[in-house]
Amino acid sequence: MSTESGFDTDILIIGTGPAGAASAAALATYGVRCQAIGKFGWTARTPRAHITNQRTMEILRDLGLEQEAVGMAVPNTQMGENTYCTSLTGTELGRLLTWGMHPARRADYDLASPTSMCDLPQNMMEPLLIAAAAKRGAKIRFDTEYLSSTQDAEGVTTTVKDHLTGAVYTIRSRYLIGADGANSRVVADYGLPLEGRMGVSGSMNIVFDCDLSRYVAHRPSVLYWIIQPGSSVGGLGIGVIRMVRTWNRWLAIWGYDIEQGPPQITEEFARGILHKLIGDDRIPIKIEATSTWTVNDAYATTIAKGRVFCMGDAIHRHPPTNGLGSNASIGDAYNLAWKLAHVVKGKAAPSLLESYDLERAPVAEQVVKRANKSLGCFPPILQALGLLDTQDPEEMRLNMAALQDDTQEAAARREALRAAIQASDYVYNCHGVEMNQRYASGAVVDDGSPEPAWLRDPELYHQASSRPGAHLPHVWLSENGRRVAAMDLCGNGRFTLLTGISGAAWEQAAAEAAAAFGIEIAVHRIGPGQRYDDPYGDFAAASEVADDGALLVRPDIYVGWRARRASATAAADLIAALGAILGFAPAAALREAAA
Repeated sequence: MSTESGFDTDILIIGTGPAGAASAAALATYGVRCQAIGKFGWTARTPRAHITNQRTMEILRDLGLEQEAVGMAVPNTQMGENTYCTSLTGTELGRLLTWGMHPARRADYDLASPTSMCDLPQNMMEPLLIAAAAKRGAKIRFDTEYLSSTQDAEGVTTTVKDHLTGAVYTIRSRYLIGADGANSRVVADYGLPLEGRMGVSGSMNIVFDCDLSRYVAHRPSVLYWIIQPGSSVGGLGIGVIRMVRTWNRWLAIWGYDIEQGPPQITEEFARGILHKLIGDDRIPIKIEATSTWTVNDAYATTIAKGRVFCMGDAIHRHPPTNGLGSNASIGDAYNLAWKLAHVVKGKAAPSLLESYDLERAPVAEQVVKRANKSLGCFPPILQALGLLDTQDPEEMRLNMAALQDDTQEAAARREALRAAIQASDYVYNCHGVEMNQRYASGAVVDDGSPEPAWLRDPELYHQASSRPGAHLPHVWLSENGRRVAAMDLCGNGRFTLLTGISGAAWEQAAAEAAAAFGIEIAVHRIGPGQRYDDPYGDFAAASEVADDGALLVRPDIYVGWRARRASATAAADLIAALGAILGFAPAAALREAAA
């Protein structure tokens, strides 16, 4: 039943996967009335997405969930010995240190964030987020299916079906979030355009329990790639055994011919696949679940329409290579939640919401293209093994065995294999794709500076910047001698102004801006004698502003505006910048009015 205001809730979220659950958790944290509905009886029952990168861990950190996530996750130190082999008991073809575990890459990750990536399966991530959402006031309804919706000038009316009672009813909300997965009905209902294609190839998942510690504990990794002549796995010729829990719960990935449709996966069929991949047909196995899925290559070029916003797999549909899916989904939610909170509370104009499409649609395109591009790293491995030169499985086996020959031809193929495995680093250490997003929208006030040139491959390497539209650079500060991350001074659903020891003018400016817009602005002067010192000098360098300059950090810990130096019109400048971000007027007009 609708409330007196005419709305059952402010935000209705369709879907309780990573995007929907994160939306509910963030909105509830910000004190926004929201409901999330899911058509199934609970959250994900199988591991599915699992790689949890630093940006996602930063979001969990800001939502107060990082430590709980770390307590459940497999740590980074047990993720990286990526192994290529003929079976877990068979010949090892090579290894690659991944997920930032190579000494040459470790520093890149440590310098990028106060968090560490980990492995937290989706069936553990979703309950973490949903529980936080519910505890903080969100309403969660399972067994409730989205049927349709219509929007008008004031809100959205959504028709849903309760699968427990059979009742069909409507929910009235101010805004609607479509986080309903790769076959999104919300995307279809609102005609959001998609680029690419679905159903490129077929794969199946087999979740199973088996103590494999004798085969893997000495080479701890998330992924074990099994290359066996004559097999065709997901179009790659490679099977995967993926760690779910060390070292007794696993997920195997095997392929099927998409032209023939998904096979019937019997217990005997699944067990045969597993014994073949493990290389031991006597080891006890308990099969937990099986499912099929398709490799997709599609993204939405427009991700919002009026009062409806789509996110997660609904707008970026791609294979699991690079582990980008759930991370991008949670990033979508985090980007939109603070904007919805400010608009619903009357602290920002509805035009602020236009920035969601401008900022996150490019990310959807990037992750889909990157995940599918990474599939190209595997054929060179197969070529070096001699698996692409013939279709005869026996000849393939002979070609692989010949790698051990003491001949010049075998030496050349071994060199090619080593190079191909090293090149597959592109599939795992995509640190730049995870951390380098640069936003350009009305919620960012361009300071006229040029975009910094990338010094290294921007997909492989993170490069910090304080330019508006970039994530706040990570640096360690000191509070009474105790290390504090600069990002921990920000977030919590509010704007933050960071300045140096000479930035006293910004404290008064922030007070005036906060009063003008009715919002909270945290202000921190950083330097000797202040609450937060800069003992390493890293903030002074990374902020790229003078001691009396300032960075205005958005609630999602992105730089929204920066002033290289303070001026006599600091308050007017800040009011103009903040007003532009909040969508009230162009910065120039606000600056003139404030003056």
